[in-house]
Amino acid sequence: MKSNLKCNLKRMIGYYKPYMNIFVADILFAFLSAAIALVIPLIVRYVTGTLIYKDTDVIMKELLYIVLVFAGLVILDCYSKYFIGNYGHVMGAKMEYDMRSELFEHMQKLSFSFYDDAKVGKLMSRITTDLFEITELLHHGPENIILSLLKIAGALVILTGISVKLTIAAFVVLPVMFVFAFILNKKMRRAFRRNRETIAEINARIEDNLSGIRVVKSFANESIESSKFKVGNDNFLAAKRNSYRYMGMFQSGVSTFTTLIQMCVIVAGAFLISKGNLNVTDLLTFLLYIGVFTEPIRTLVDFTEQFQNGYTGFERFVEIMDIKPDIADTPDATDISDVKGHVEFDNVSFRYNDGVENVLNNVNLSVEAGKYVAIVGTSGAGKTTMCSLIPRFYDVTEGTISIDGKDIRDITLKSLRRHIGVVAQDVYLFAGTIYENILYGKPDATKEEVIAAAKNANAHEFIMSFPDGYDTDIGQRGIKLSGGQKQRISIARVFLKNPPILIFDEATSALDNESERVVQSSLETLARNRTTFVIAHRLSTIRNAECILVLTEDGIAESGTHKELIELGGVYASLYE
Repeated sequence: MKSNLKCNLKRMIGYYKPYMNIFVADILFAFLSAAIALVIPLIVRYVTGTLIYKDTDVIMKELLYIVLVFAGLVILDCYSKYFIGNYGHVMGAKMEYDMRSELFEHMQKLSFSFYDDAKVGKLMSRITTDLFEITELLHHGPENIILSLLKIAGALVILTGISVKLTIAAFVVLPVMFVFAFILNKKMRRAFRRNRETIAEINARIEDNLSGIRVVKSFANESIESSKFKVGNDNFLAAKRNSYRYMGMFQSGVSTFTTLIQMCVIVAGAFLISKGNLNVTDLLTFLLYIGVFTEPIRTLVDFTEQFQNGYTGFERFVEIMDIKPDIADTPDATDISDVKGHVEFDNVSFRYNDGVENVLNNVNLSVEAGKYVAIVGTSGAGKTTMCSLIPRFYDVTEGTISIDGKDIRDITLKSLRRHIGVVAQDVYLFAGTIYENILYGKPDATKEEVIAAAKNANAHEFIMSFPDGYDTDIGQRGIKLSGGQKQRISIARVFLKNPPILIFDEATSALDNESERVVQSSLETLARNRTTFVIAHRLSTIRNAECILVLTEDGIAESGTHKELIELGGVYASLYE
């Protein structure tokens, strides 16, 4: 635990490096603000213990200097607090920006296997709420510690100078207070981490509900969703209650110890005055410095809560950042160019990370460039998985897959996926316009290229029927479009990308007959002169395929044309009938 804490704190401190100048200035002004707080009671002591006993003329003359000194200190303190509040917060915001960028870029590198188990709402919590708490700690933490320690140390020196006996009386309860704080601190850390986990669970529930709100309403299951949300919300409230119980004990305990310190000083001071070992001015000054001494203790109490929030957030940040992408470029990976599209599976087997049995077993396949291959089989036979291995969405467990004779693991991911187009059954369109979604296939394409891609996908006509044409906003996930329209936009996107290898994953299975006919025509146009893999749900759509592969749990059971497989009277014929 200690080594983790030390390692995490070292990593956290590393985010100050680009902003060291601002950080040093921030600490300097925090130092000045603390020094001013220590000087003012000394001025008060001089006025009440020395100045008031001088002649009126001297008092008036010195008061003028004191007023000027006070004014200078107030102005300096004002600017110090302004710098801390403004530039210090900007520094924190920049660090939050850096961490969010780093986390987002890292998430882009993580493979499908990570997202298979992850919940979007929980990831959103880590990239928003957690990072805000971390940067609040990174900004306020150092200045609060320096302000507090400087005030405590300075007050301790001055208090000792005023009266050693009073100082001993003031500090007699401190050891008990520190033991109390240490014990409660450990309990609070666990409680605040649980808070982080429960709010992430709530975010996941909200994201899931809002994404599927049409399903919820269509089944009139609002009450069920409210019940599910109530469970998460109740867990969050219970976690908050637990953390606030410890925090309340911590704050009330420290406040009680602070009051005890003041009581000890007053009682000891009264006793020393009665014995003639202390004067009233020194007691008043001592009490002022007790205020200076106890105020940073309260600040440290608040910092404890801030540290728990920030550090538990950083632990969760590190958890994601330390996940190594299981799909990554090998050190000697190279780009590929002039791809013909010859795809070969050599004794390929695959199972998921959490799986016991293989999804694919000993698949051997050679698809010549430009060939149109259909893959059929019962549900769960591994059709989608097999095609997902080609762009390395997952890595093979055994065997190799090659393109034009080159192992895909020796090709950079960006180059590999640039040469593969995927049209899935579940189309994902981004919030924005039709034009922006088609342009996603080739971000540097011209408008003419975008329109040409839409025409090839049989999408231009319906796009132009909208009042705003290509600038039509399609809503979240393309909700304003029909299934066939969304599918044609996704096909236009692939047309624009213009890859030599295509994968159609049951791209028409969810469409009505008319939409299927139009989309099927678009797909056939797109597949021309490209190596094409079609995962078929409706076998009628692949009757004209050059080769049909029948996939079973034992691998490829049959292959041939529609006519050949029907005549064979095997698995395919059974599926077709």
